[in-house]
Amino acid sequence: MKWETVIGLEVHAQLNTRSKIFSGASTAFGAPPNTHASAVDIALPGTLPVLNRAAVEKAIRFGLSVGSRVNSRSIFARKNYFYPDLPKGYQISQYETPVVQGGSVTIVVGDAEKTVRLTRAHLEEDAGKSLHEDFHGETGIDLNRAGTPLLEIVSEPDMRSAAEAVAYAKALHGLVRWIDICDGNMQEGSFRCDANVSVRPAGSDKLGTRCEIKNLNSFRFLERAIDFEVRRQIELIEDGGSVLQETRLYDPDRDETRPMRSKEDAHDYRYFPDPDLLPLEVSEPWLAEIQADLPELPQTKRERFVSVYGLRAYDAVVLTTSPEISAYFETAADGAPGPVAKLCANWITGTLSARLNEEGIDIIDSRVGPRQLRGLVERIADGTISNKIARDVFDAIWSGEAQGEQAADAIIRARGLTQISDSGALEKIVDEVIAANAQQVEDYRGGKEKAVNSLVGQVMKATRGKANPQQVNEILRRKVIARG
Repeated sequence: MKWETVIGLEVHAQLNTRSKIFSGASTAFGAPPNTHASAVDIALPGTLPVLNRAAVEKAIRFGLSVGSRVNSRSIFARKNYFYPDLPKGYQISQYETPVVQGGSVTIVVGDAEKTVRLTRAHLEEDAGKSLHEDFHGETGIDLNRAGTPLLEIVSEPDMRSAAEAVAYAKALHGLVRWIDICDGNMQEGSFRCDANVSVRPAGSDKLGTRCEIKNLNSFRFLERAIDFEVRRQIELIEDGGSVLQETRLYDPDRDETRPMRSKEDAHDYRYFPDPDLLPLEVSEPWLAEIQADLPELPQTKRERFVSVYGLRAYDAVVLTTSPEISAYFETAADGAPGPVAKLCANWITGTLSARLNEEGIDIIDSRVGPRQLRGLVERIADGTISNKIARDVFDAIWSGEAQGEQAADAIIRARGLTQISDSGALEKIVDEVIAANAQQVEDYRGGKEKAVNSLVGQVMKATRGKANPQQVNEILRRKVIARG
């Protein structure tokens, strides 16, 4: 039997406010345990929560960015459950009427574009954190995180593979950073994903029993956890068993999910309106003010990159994954003709990205600046150097051999790397290579297309990589055929 995977994600984005959602305590990460937990955060008698206006504005920014309906009136509720790091015995959240409803996020997987619908995005406070490592069989509780503002973004079950789920999570991650509502730091827990995964027979419109997977603090773990869970559920059903609705924990060391607790339904939490908080009211003038403050959004910028620079949709997506990457490309491609802009995009998504990943640094710390990359790309476009030599020049700029926007030109001159494009000089070298490689010449004449690549390689070796490869290819093919 063929199976279809059904995935929905719940993403918790920690809003980058200076103070907590209902108190004035600091949200700064890394403070000594329990030093940022105020009386309000732990609900001491006589304390009352006061809603943080900045947290609301950031939630609205998100709603406007994804085409959601921002409700003019929303309600805060108490979500009741017991856990050691939940000091109040309840969490202030939104249930029946959230601040943001609906909307969608567009993702690209391969060459295919897909829209993932959003159910809602609601404001809530974070819980504290249980600490296990340093207590030798006991658990410590750090309440610094209690009361930190979260925006929980809930998708519809529209994703059909782990790859789509990762693409969606990355798109959300890029967006919340783009509109400056969350720093997106997954290691510090600022951006966390829970995946609801189920399977059903292909062609069925009935949803299967879902399991929620937690402890997903990287895109790689998200993909691996979903892939494992899909295999587990299919094998369980095909062996005659049934999937239980439960919350499961992903163990990255064993690359598996394991049961954590039975999955609660909404009624288990006994939601009721928080008596200490008035309904949240959002006026039209406030909405208009926030709308006017939004930057150009990634989807709009992607469409502009495709129409203005002629980029592929995939490259436009990569170049809009963060404000920093987008700014780097726009600086490099500013005013450039189409071919140069496309080359800039190729080098950013290829060679530059690979180098940044190797060294574990962000693009803002790149040792090749955008104008330096533009200078390098222009020398490729005008035939001064080949792509192969360009990589050597890139390495030299990265290592600091030359500075300034004209660093590529300085290195090309100093090393004598200008590409040989003189037809007469190239024809002489090609003749020598043909004469010295009779067997490969015959192989090519006999229909072995790859033989010409070997001959081109010989010419490039003879010129120390400085010959124009396209010219060499054309001259070789003409001469070999002519001599046949």
